[in-house]
Amino acid sequence: MEFNFDENIILENDRVLLRPLAIADFEHLIQFSLSEPGLWVHSLIQAIGETGLRNYLQLAVDGRTARRDYPFIVFDKKKQAFAGSTRYYDIQLANDSLQLGYTWYGKQFQRTGLNKHCKYLLLEYAFEKKGAERVEFRADLNNERSIAAMKSIGCIVEGVLRSNGKRSDGTLRDSIVLSILKNEWEGGVKSTLWSKIIAEQSKS
Repeated sequence: MEFNFDENIILENDRVLLRPLAIADFEHLIQFSLSEPGLWVHSLIQAIGETGLRNYLQLAVDGRTARRDYPFIVFDKKKQAFAGSTRYYDIQLANDSLQLGYTWYGKQFQRTGLNKHCKYLLLEYAFEKKGAERVEFRADLNNERSIAAMKSIGCIVEGVLRSNGKRSDGTLRDSIVLSILKNEWEGGVKSTLWSKIIAEQSKS
C-alpha cells in the first residue's frame, strides 16, 4: 500500500467534499464544540469548547505530520456548510491496512445520507487508489448508533477489545472492532453501498 501524507487529498462527489483538516479550520468547527458537546460522548478525544477543539485539531494535524493519520474536514455541498470531520488513522503501509474513524457530524447533518457519501469516497480511495487490503473501524461498545451506521455500510464485526481505551472521565471502555476487506468491497459492499446512496437520494 502507498500513501503520500504530503499530498493534498481532495475527495468529492455531487453531495460532499473532503479536504485535509487544518488548524485554521477552527473557525469552521467551533460552533459544534460550543453548542453540541454531546457529539463526543463516546469519543476518546474530546473537542468541547475552544480549548478542546484547539487540542483536537492539533492532535489531528500532528498525526499527519507523524505519518500515521490523515484527517479531513467535511463540507456538505447540499447545505453549503461544513459538517464535521473524519480521518484515516493507524495507517500501516507494511500491512496494507488502515483504520477509518474519528468521524462526527453536527446534528443537522446526521441521518441525511451524508455519512454514506463520505464512507463511499473514503473506502473507494483506500481500496482502489492506495491499495489497502483492509479497512478497520472501532467504536465504543455502548455507541449503538455508530455501530449500526458501520454495519449499514457493510462492515463485519470481528470482536470486542475489553477495556482498551480510557474515556475523558478516566473510566475504561470496551471497543467493538469491525472491518471491510478489499475482496468484500469488490465483491458486493461497494455496489450495495452505492445502491443505498441512490435510494436515499430518491427519497429526498
